[in-house]
Amino acid sequence: MARIKPHALLQQSKKKKGPNRISLTTIILSSLIVVLTVFFLYTTYRNWSQRSGIQMENKAAFEGDNSSVDLKKSDPPGYAILDTAKGSIAVELFKDSSPEVVDQFIELCQKGHFKGMPFHRVIKHYVIQAGDINRLEATEEWTLKGKHYAQLDTSLKHEAFMLGTPKANPNNRGFELFITTAPIPDLNEKLIVFGRVIKGEDVVQEIEEVDTDEHYQPKSPISIINVTLKQKI
Repeated sequence: MARIKPHALLQQSKKKKGPNRISLTTIILSSLIVVLTVFFLYTTYRNWSQRSGIQMENKAAFEGDNSSVDLKKSDPPGYAILDTAKGSIAVELFKDSSPEVVDQFIELCQKGHFKGMPFHRVIKHYVIQAGDINRLEATEEWTLKGKHYAQLDTSLKHEAFMLGTPKANPNNRGFELFITTAPIPDLNEKLIVFGRVIKGEDVVQEIEEVDTDEHYQPKSPISIINVTLKQKI
């Protein structure tokens, strides 16, 4: 057996122990694989996040719709805000004592029935009336009684700043609003009281003081701009 020279042994040892060189192509391919992997993971996470967000929004919207329906059926609004050019009038609705009229009022508010409705009759120290100007009735009886009733003792339901509508109310089109500005003892004979003013009495009084003609119609038009229904105030 031939003997290996020491110099040859040294060269073989260096070849076995020396590290292998990594080619540039291998480095580029490895880097590309890492970048693609990270990009894929990021895209997957982003799509999952967006999908989860959409599902949560749809769920919230669905639950919100259900709650609105339930709220409308089981807990109707208890207040209404009448916005006028003179300011806002907050009204508490008598849901317990006049449920049918309140339901009708709420339905008409949602349909926009009162938007732009004018105060077409203003009798100082008595009442302001909003409704269809073409449906005016005689005012003599209201006016004559109004001159005397302010000095009489009245029950709570007949106080000033009560909200009512005429008993002779055949349809929604004829639904008019009366806000008393003085006590009216025979109010039940004429109106169905279904609310009272709790804020904005000064606005009612300001409307009451507008100039009117001989038919108690305001010389300068003033109307209900909008009515907003509220659960709480």
